[in-house]
Amino acid sequence: MNSSEQDKLALAIELPSAAAEAATPDTVDGMAFARLYGEPLFKLPQDLYIPPDALEIFLEAFEGPLDLLLYLIRKQNFNVLDIPMSQVTNQYLAYVEQIRKSNLELAAEYLLMAAMLIEIKSRMLLPVKKADSDEDAEDPRAELVRRLLEYEQMKLAAQRLDEVPQLGRDFLRSQVYIEQSAAPRFPDVDTGDLQAAWADVLRRAKLNQHHKISREELSVREHMSQILRRLQHARFMEFTELFEDAIRSGKGVPVVVVNFIAMLELSREALLEITQAEPYAPIYVRLAYTPA
Repeated sequence: MNSSEQDKLALAIELPSAAAEAATPDTVDGMAFARLYGEPLFKLPQDLYIPPDALEIFLEAFEGPLDLLLYLIRKQNFNVLDIPMSQVTNQYLAYVEQIRKSNLELAAEYLLMAAMLIEIKSRMLLPVKKADSDEDAEDPRAELVRRLLEYEQMKLAAQRLDEVPQLGRDFLRSQVYIEQSAAPRFPDVDTGDLQAAWADVLRRAKLNQHHKISREELSVREHMSQILRRLQHARFMEFTELFEDAIRSGKGVPVVVVNFIAMLELSREALLEITQAEPYAPIYVRLAYTPA
């Protein structure tokens, strides 16, 4: 191979490497570990220092020693009534050793349960002694099994309660204020309607006048009693009906006036009510409602 061929081969070797370096940030960007100032990193720096506590991952969170113990048993499908104390105790102690490094206060209650597990494990290694009544001795795990079953029942009940929709978390209560009344409320009688009704009564009273001269003493209190007696047997009475007797008997305007004054006096004393269902409707009079 002469010198010119060697130069061509060297050039062919250098060109692909230069082209690859130019195309690397665009083609291999998906395989980069990270980006530093916009440039991809394809391998970790040799002088990179990561502190030991820079990243901590907690895969499971337990609410107490019983929760951890129940998790270890259920995860490995152990029978709660026949717990392999050796395996469970070793796994439990391994977890306690981990949390002791970060939180001593949290590890205290776990250490208490660990001591209980070690005690149960030790008692199971001892030879079984029968009682005087020839009954089998109590299983050292019985108390622990009882506590685990009770805890599991309470935990499942708490989960079911948590699934129930809660106010403020799952839904909000809508509040609508509606004004309601037990009894129908009639509109107030307008002064103009009352004047028009009174004018009509006066007009009808003048049509039935008699030319009889007599002196008559009229009592407002007496007419008040008469109106009350008439309204006791009627739920409602039209305004003009209160004056029908006076008009038909021909007693004249003075009696009608006294009767009207008696009605106003009763209304002032809240003994009767003057109501009207709607504008321009007939006016009714009734006894005032008094609660028991």
